[in-house]
Amino acid sequence: MREMTMMTQTAAYPLTMARPGERVRIVALAGGRSLDRRLTDLGLALGSIVRIVQNQMTGPMIVAIHESRVGLGMGMAQKLTVEPIKD
Repeated sequence: MREMTMMTQTAAYPLTMARPGERVRIVALAGGRSLDRRLTDLGLALGSIVRIVQNQMTGPMIVAIHESRVGLGMGMAQKLTVEPIKD
């Protein structure tokens, strides 16, 4: 197994902190069983890669997953932990 130094590790953060145009991978869901299932049904499962379409920090967020767009309230988006995808 390859070791990573602290400086090369990718920091995870809530989806609400992602910027428009950024691609991120979902690394954790913290919404409880019902919300986790709803998010998974929408395609927002662990390991999924999404692109941020809109994040105005005050209203709903829009993310793109595959060819679909999903609107998320900020409370729901806060429950998703993501890490950036390096291109």
